[in-house]
Amino acid sequence: MELLPVKKAILSVTDKSGLADFGRFLVDNGCELVSTGGTKKMLSEAGLPVTSVSDITDFPEILGGRVKTLHPNIHGGILADKDDPGHMETLREFGIEPFDLICVNLYNFADAVAKGLDLKAAVEQIDIGGPTMLRATAKNFHSICVVPDPKYYPVVQKEIEENGGLSLAFRKEMAALTFKLTSEYDAMITKYLSENEA
Repeated sequence: MELLPVKKAILSVTDKSGLADFGRFLVDNGCELVSTGGTKKMLSEAGLPVTSVSDITDFPEILGGRVKTLHPNIHGGILADKDDPGHMETLREFGIEPFDLICVNLYNFADAVAKGLDLKAAVEQIDIGGPTMLRATAKNFHSICVVPDPKYYPVVQKEIEENGGLSLAFRKEMAALTFKLTSEYDAMITKYLSENEA
């Protein structure tokens, strides 16, 4: 797929700077928003229509929020190759809708460490669902676009305004940036766990 129209997006972020304006831009350009927890609350309070992830999964957030997006109705919609008729047939069979854009940034683990939290409390700040969505989306850049940081909102908006969608070259660039970001995140956690006793 060369040009990707953005019709359905997941927004689930820790850093909410610029989020309401970005969400409004997406809605104004015909995109349906799906979100979780505090992100959904902020978007709703900004007057934007937004669907809860739990409405997509038909399953509540559990384990204190540890499990929200880890579900086939989410990851099937992220990982489906839109150029593969078999993939698209599988989505239809299970009633899964594909996503076009995933906007996720991660729990601030560095901030948790800087606060001097004990090991167990710090470990709670290790993001699992976020990196999983980021990596899945980055892997499938042929069919979907990943947005891992608010600093990329303006370039995403410019791409959509100028082209009516997101080009394959742009999606590939965002995928590479995302894998760099998740590898740095994992390296930071590796260092922390190596240097702190259980």
